[in-house]
Amino acid sequence: MITGRHYIDGQWVDGDSAKTRDILNPYDASVIARVAEGGRAEAQAAIKAARKAFDNGGWSQTPAAERGKLLFKLAELIERDHEELARLESLDTGKTVEESRWDMDDIAGIFRYFAGLADKDGGEVIESPIPDSTSTVVREPVGVCGQISPWNYPLLQASWKMAPALAAGCTIVMKPSEITPLTTLKVTELAEEAGFPKGVVNTVLGPGPEVGAELSENTGVDLISFTGGIATGKTIMRAAAANVKKVALELGGKNPNIVFDDADLALAVDYALNGVFFHAGQICSAGARVLVQNGIYDQFVKALKLRMERIVIGNGFDEKTQMGPLISADHLAKVESYVEVARKEGARLVLGGKRPNDPALQQGYFYMPTLFADCENDMRIVQEEVFGPVITVERFSSEEEVIERANSTIYGLSAGFWTRDADRMERVSRALRFGTVWINDFNVYFVQAPWGGYKQSGLGRELGKIGLEEYTEVKHVFRNHATKALNWFGA
Repeated sequence: MITGRHYIDGQWVDGDSAKTRDILNPYDASVIARVAEGGRAEAQAAIKAARKAFDNGGWSQTPAAERGKLLFKLAELIERDHEELARLESLDTGKTVEESRWDMDDIAGIFRYFAGLADKDGGEVIESPIPDSTSTVVREPVGVCGQISPWNYPLLQASWKMAPALAAGCTIVMKPSEITPLTTLKVTELAEEAGFPKGVVNTVLGPGPEVGAELSENTGVDLISFTGGIATGKTIMRAAAANVKKVALELGGKNPNIVFDDADLALAVDYALNGVFFHAGQICSAGARVLVQNGIYDQFVKALKLRMERIVIGNGFDEKTQMGPLISADHLAKVESYVEVARKEGARLVLGGKRPNDPALQQGYFYMPTLFADCENDMRIVQEEVFGPVITVERFSSEEEVIERANSTIYGLSAGFWTRDADRMERVSRALRFGTVWINDFNVYFVQAPWGGYKQSGLGRELGKIGLEEYTEVKHVFRNHATKALNWFGA
């Protein structure tokens, strides 16, 4: 049995409440770990430790090159324990081990990237309009950062927050999802091994309404970063507004994947599958909303159905498995409810729409790959984020029509489209109101490029140089080199 405790001020502790939580394997609902369950008291202790580590000047004043060295060391340790981390991630989330291995590769690269950026910004000199003076703009660490990560990509999303914050000189309090804490606990162990000073990295386990709420409300926290659902994101914004702390939010999306008549049909179908069925569709950038032009609509739906029928679902540790289970019984019920709504609204069920019949999968949270055709723009299944292995397909006639429909969403995280027309590539990429737009591809990200959304998909950006800047404050420093008495009011 795996066990886990809070990490506060350089110590592993059980916390005040002595409560615990069982962590379940989504494959069969078996208990794989028992971890401490904290609340506001543990969060307050971690904030106090992070505040002390920041305000006493130790970490924030550590030379950036030294901070970078520790991040490089952490990247090496992640690579060393790559397989253990991947297996923990798959136990915790149900995704295939191969997917988790790809995640660990990305995570090591994320820490290396921000380690390399740590000492690259020495500020900016501005030409002062005042004689005998100098003017500089510098970036300084924002301070104590609360970081709330989701259950779908627990360590990947944590690394997007952890690496730039530490590179910038901030101290952090991490709160992983209460149902998927295992790899965040492991990376906390690795941060301790790497040699980060006590109080710089803190991890508190527990539910959002207690631990997350304290991080959002506490005046000792200077920035709150959250990745997750839109309702929780709005709650965090309201809480943070009371003390006007900085907020960074990534709140998901309903991401259109547009296929024009002149697209390479086989490639578009292939990428439509890749855009949805990794991790059973539990991806914020999933291309679950497919819009296909009239000329190839029927061919596309037929080809997509044939490919979806071949998807192998099962245990993520079986090398034959292509798609694992959903994360929990509650989430499975949510996906089932959306499928029922789609039926009632008149979407045509082409495939799936049920749990698997395989007796070996009955204890887990599995759902069959599901395809709805003949969907309309105003259907809930089209407009709302299902976060499961469900694709909807809509028919469109013109470029103008599909742009209007694609943009008619409260979200604005990502979108993709398929065409051979170079002029259309320029027009459509400019017209789509999304933070990332892919042309003849889908679901591509890398650490050098910023990630985030328009509209209700969130605030701010992660990754890239701008991802580091999110964890800084901008200061203008003006120096007068020839100060003289003004005598405005007489000598």
